Amino acid sequence: MHLNGKVAVVTGAGRGIGKAIALRLAQDGANVVVNDLNADNVAAVVREAARMGVKSMGIVADVTSKDDVYRMTDRVMSEFGRLDIMVANAGIVTVNTVLNLSEDEWDQVMAVNARGVFLCNQAAAKQMVKQGGGKIINCASIAGHQGFPYEAHYCASKFAVIGFSQAFAREVASHGITVNCYCPGVVDTDMWEKIDGALGEINGVKKGESIQKFIDQIPLGRVETPEDVAGLVSYLASPGADYMTGQAINICGGLVMR
Repeated sequence: MHLNGKVAVVTGAGRGIGKAIALRLAQDGANVVVNDLNADNVAAVVREAARMGVKSMGIVADVTSKDDVYRMTDRVMSEFGRLDIMVANAGIVTVNTVLNLSEDEWDQVMAVNARGVFLCNQAAAKQMVKQGGGKIINCASIAGHQGFPYEAHYCASKFAVIGFSQAFAREVASHGITVNCYCPGVVDTDMWEKIDGALGEINGVKKGESIQKFIDQIPLGRVETPEDVAGLVSYLASPGADYMTGQAINICGGLVMR
């Protein structure tokens, strides 16, 4: 229970990796604020977190909207009086060739994955500066370290997250704030089911074949679970990671090594 009394916000926490992170931080003793666009999913995760004996609150907000993000942090401060951990997890992916990619599709992915991280980091850090410290943990990807075909726009958004996080880590270090990224690989989530289907259409292969090609390249020999990712985030949120900042850590079974 190394996070007893801490207050954590997890964006995109209605399902998948975000849900696993919110529940892991609650298990670690943190009071958890669950954010997502889907109100039903938010309510379900809030109930599950509350059963672990911590305070849990749900906030439906769009991370691409500055007004929504700042209203969310204001509500957190009003309810809890502090904000110790911001996990900017919300993200989306589409699959397309660069030749067919529209400006709207590019803008949508960049808005959620990059601008959403920027806004959540900015709003959280303003509170953390006042209270003398905090931990910001951003969702990047192995696609932020290496380009993958048909995901150029997604890769660009995740490279942006890593670059932003490194720069921001230097800016806020003197305030006792750390900024780090977690970089998942092939995770057993709805997002990867969507990627598999889209890659299958582009390459003319059956459902499951595209994701299996990735899995075959993983040295640890299995698909990643959301709980695998949550374990790393738990560490980054813990006192054990107090001397770590500006890092983008792969957790992908060895698919990409740095």
